[in-house]
Amino acid sequence: MEFFETVARRRCYRGEFTDAPVSREALTKILEAAIEAPTACNAQSPSFVAVDDPAILAKIAEIMPTPVCKTAKAAIVCVADERPVFADMSFYKEDCAAAVQNMLLAITALGFHSVWLDGVLRRDQNAEKIAQLLQIPEGKRVQIVLPIGVAPSEPTKAERLPFEKRASFNVWQEQQ
Repeated sequence: MEFFETVARRRCYRGEFTDAPVSREALTKILEAAIEAPTACNAQSPSFVAVDDPAILAKIAEIMPTPVCKTAKAAIVCVADERPVFADMSFYKEDCAAAVQNMLLAITALGFHSVWLDGVLRRDQNAEKIAQLLQIPEGKRVQIVLPIGVAPSEPTKAERLPFEKRASFNVWQEQQ
C-alpha cells in the first residue's frame, strides 16, 4: 500500500474483530515501525510488549472490557520511561506518540485495524494492573495499548474539517 493511501485509510476501530489471526511476523513488522520512530535526544524512551497469548489477552480484556479488547487477536503495549533526557525534561509522551503513530500506520498497511487506547488506562488503576500482568518493572509506565485484529468490514472514516479550516502557509490565517 502506498504511504499516502495508508495515511488516508487509517481509522480508529472500536468494534469487534473477526477471528482472523495476527501473525508474529506482522507483529514484528509493526514493532519495527515503532522502533524507527524518532525520540527526543535519541533517548529511545518507549519500549513495547506484544501480546499474542490468548490467556493474557483475556486478562487484558477483563481489565479493559471493551469490544475491541475482548476480541483482539493481539495487542501492543507501549511502555514509557519517564526519565528526563534533556535538562530536567522528559519527552516520553511525545516519544510514545511518534511510535504509536508509526505502529497505527503499519497496522493499516498490513490490513489490520486498531485504536489508540490511553484514556481507559487512566481510570481504576488500569495501567498499573496491566503493568503488573505484563511484569513491567518499577519506574516504567504503561502509556498506550493498541488492540489489533481485522474488522468485519472497512471502518467508516470520521469526518475531517477541510484543509482551509486546519492549515495555512507562512502565517496564521483565521480558519474559516
